[in-house]
Amino acid sequence: MTHLYTNDLIHETSPYLLQHAHNPVNWNAWNDKTLAKAKTEKKLLLISVGYAACHWCHVMEHESFEDSLVAQVMNKDFINVKVDREERPDVDQIYMSAVQLMTGSGGWPLNVIALPDGRPVWGGTYFKKEQWIDILNQISKLYVENPDKLYEYADKLSQGIKSLDVVSLNTDEPVFETAFIDDALKNWSKNFDHTNGGMNQAPKFMMPSNYHFLLRQAYQNNDKDLQEFVNVTLTQIAYGGIYDHLGGGFSRYSVDEKWHVPHFEKMLYDNAQLVSLYADAYLITKNPLYKKVITETLEYIENDMTASNGAFYSSLDADSNTPEGKLEEGAFYVWTKNELKTLLKEDFDLFLEYYNINDYGLWEHDNYVLIRKDDDASIIKKFQINEKQLAEKKQQWKTVLLNVRNKRDKPRLDDKTLTSWNALMLKGYVDAYRVLGDKSFLEAAEKNANFIISNQLREDGGLNHNYKDGKSTINGYLEDYAATIEAFISLYENTLNETWLTTARDLANYTFDHFFDDSSKMFYFTSNSDASLVSRSIEYRDNVIPASNSIMAKNLFKLSHYFDNEHFSKSAMTMLNNVKPEMKEYPSGYSNWLDLMLNYTNPFYEVAIVGKDAKQKITDLNKHYIPNKLIAASTTENNLPLLENRYNPQETFIYVCVNKACKLPVKDVGKALEFLKE
Repeated sequence: MTHLYTNDLIHETSPYLLQHAHNPVNWNAWNDKTLAKAKTEKKLLLISVGYAACHWCHVMEHESFEDSLVAQVMNKDFINVKVDREERPDVDQIYMSAVQLMTGSGGWPLNVIALPDGRPVWGGTYFKKEQWIDILNQISKLYVENPDKLYEYADKLSQGIKSLDVVSLNTDEPVFETAFIDDALKNWSKNFDHTNGGMNQAPKFMMPSNYHFLLRQAYQNNDKDLQEFVNVTLTQIAYGGIYDHLGGGFSRYSVDEKWHVPHFEKMLYDNAQLVSLYADAYLITKNPLYKKVITETLEYIENDMTASNGAFYSSLDADSNTPEGKLEEGAFYVWTKNELKTLLKEDFDLFLEYYNINDYGLWEHDNYVLIRKDDDASIIKKFQINEKQLAEKKQQWKTVLLNVRNKRDKPRLDDKTLTSWNALMLKGYVDAYRVLGDKSFLEAAEKNANFIISNQLREDGGLNHNYKDGKSTINGYLEDYAATIEAFISLYENTLNETWLTTARDLANYTFDHFFDDSSKMFYFTSNSDASLVSRSIEYRDNVIPASNSIMAKNLFKLSHYFDNEHFSKSAMTMLNNVKPEMKEYPSGYSNWLDLMLNYTNPFYEVAIVGKDAKQKITDLNKHYIPNKLIAASTTENNLPLLENRYNPQETFIYVCVNKACKLPVKDVGKALEFLKE
């Protein structure tokens, strides 16, 4: 196919950047050469950040970046830089902070104008074509006529950015108490939506880390009201249109308060964390709906998001082609009533009731997004059928509709592989295996872990962030190390393969060498070998993905027990103490930190299992939800601190310990569980 225009992005591997390779805008990738060019030519940088599954990024591309008149303005006065935020979260963080300081909000597409040295002077998100041209003309005029004004503003803004992600060393004694968590929760619970689940607002993001903490808090403190709220939330999410009832897996968020109409992109990181969340919830409740969500989501990951080498892809776009060939959000997923009537025939009335092909399920333009309102028992009673018949009907509907849906134009796939997101998915598979015992889940996890070791782990002990077309690129960020360490610890606990545990420890040591800030005792997001940006940020507030520092602190807490490492132990405690002053005011932004705090407010158990039947004992133990424990185990003699001198060739013993003080060893899992529940 011949193209009228081709720019420098044609040499990139990111699907998002390649989508812009034939724009008339002279786009450049973010690299040293581009930044040097801006300085040499003394031109303003125009930095536009987005990602492949971003709907409004596509809209702005179509309206402005594909327009030759807009391109003329951009090419004349600016060095234009396109950034894939998933490849370069460091660049995204800096300019997102700038836009939030300037406008009070942020989002994608993220558009920033910066001085030739990279310091931002203006920014915003989506703009219509006329607005966009007008802004560019105003700023380029100001740069010619009064550049001092821009430089003065850049100085102030840079100071503001540097002050945003600063964590001071908290010199107060680290005291972590139940009352602190209770107060934080009291604050937080004022915003709970007890009818639809989640927070009392729209749009609704699923925030898996929030519910992981709330699930654990409710269980460990026997808080029935909180348990009910979490279960309402998980049920409503699974009933909602945000869950793909035909193909499995979750979209990124819903635009309404009842989880009905999603922003249709499917991101690997959401699905990974939700599998882990539903696995723990299933362990507590044995709710078959949760089990179905786990297995269907992993089917979706296997079918649509997994490469032959075991790597996981990043996302599926929100947009896909309509039958008329027009890119439209949700086109792949939605149905008209007439379509469904024709396809389901005499089953339509039952289907209509089950998935609300009525006012409750209507979206726009006569399109319906499938959503459930009632549980299976209510449908069975209303239609006087039995459980088996309903299950058969649902399977038939799924087969018929998927057969039609799979003939539609599929959403575009972002087939790059990110180490951090892969590690989250790896852990999702391990958690599903731990709870459901399906060996294929463990095989997928091990295959992905081996992919990371073989392709993303470098000879110097560091990780790369990105993998595409057989090439491993971009020096890893703290998120890559934190997520990989967590996944490898989890993999060790379920396989007893010590390679995963020692690799986790080695990666932790690497982060101390290259990411640690001696003054705050926190970790920077970028390595000390990376080129410096406007600011070197410390990511510590939990979001849809927990902060890399909170995951890291939890890792160090666990590794300190495994290796009897006082430095790791002290670091985890100091990090938690550093963020403690902010946690009570905005607990939903610190849920992973609160989860770590529970390790200090409740007993935390080291469970050491030694002997030939260790694996079976772990399987039996894993049938119970015990979030305040780690497992160290071996089927042979082992010199790990928790296992040393404990092997008996005749028997398999379970040692339940708290801070190295152990109960008498027992052979029976039931007896060990009594110790763990005291």
